[in-house]
Amino acid sequence: MALEYLIKDGRIQPGRIEEIVEKAKMEVAQSCHEAGINAAFKLGLPRINKDLLDYVGRLKYRTSFTQNALDHSIQVAYLAGIMAAELGLDQNLAKRAGLLHDIGKAADFEMDGSHVEIGARLAKKYGEPDVVVNAIESHHGDVEAKYVIATLVQAADTLSAARPGARNETLENYIQRVEKLEEITKQFEGVQSSYAIKSGRELRIMVVPEKISDIETYKLARDIKDKIENEMTYPGQIKVQVIRETKAVEVAK
Repeated sequence: MALEYLIKDGRIQPGRIEEIVEKAKMEVAQSCHEAGINAAFKLGLPRINKDLLDYVGRLKYRTSFTQNALDHSIQVAYLAGIMAAELGLDQNLAKRAGLLHDIGKAADFEMDGSHVEIGARLAKKYGEPDVVVNAIESHHGDVEAKYVIATLVQAADTLSAARPGARNETLENYIQRVEKLEEITKQFEGVQSSYAIKSGRELRIMVVPEKISDIETYKLARDIKDKIENEMTYPGQIKVQVIRETKAVEVAK
């Protein structure tokens, strides 16, 4: 925005640049504020903290695989609300949780942690109900969903993100990421097989029980996680799950 103003103005000088950048910052902040208020109004959600609505508005300028984050959040809110109404639950509370489920993406450039962790902290800071906090914390499966509404938000999030055309990623990049994930696991002793699922967002590793003990599965999961972080570039998060299964079989005659 600032660059457009400068090009139109033609006076590209140090003092003018600072002036235009400040002007652009103010306009973007106002745009975010209005976008947050409009989103809450569209969904019929009163009494959301105005500072939290500013974070909601920031999602207007954030995308995930070309899907606009604010549009996605509004859609998740609608879907969660519809499902809640069908089940006789609080429709507005479900819409509220849906709207705020990705709020951490509005601050992940200025706060430490994943967008899930940041979102939960923001929701707690601004006094959101426990069900909303849990919906944010659990929408990627990082923690258990303690409320039905939190589960509905998970479902709505998946529906919005997975619908055809919502998000774009080249098939080649997807295949390369999945192959790389499975290749990394093969470098560790005791791994029997591995499968990248959920579009490469989760990695399930089966180990040989005779070679890996229950305690060692925790270390293996951590080591694989560290190797993925060091060797790969990927959007969002990848959950690493190590599974050790022991079967005891006897035949009664």
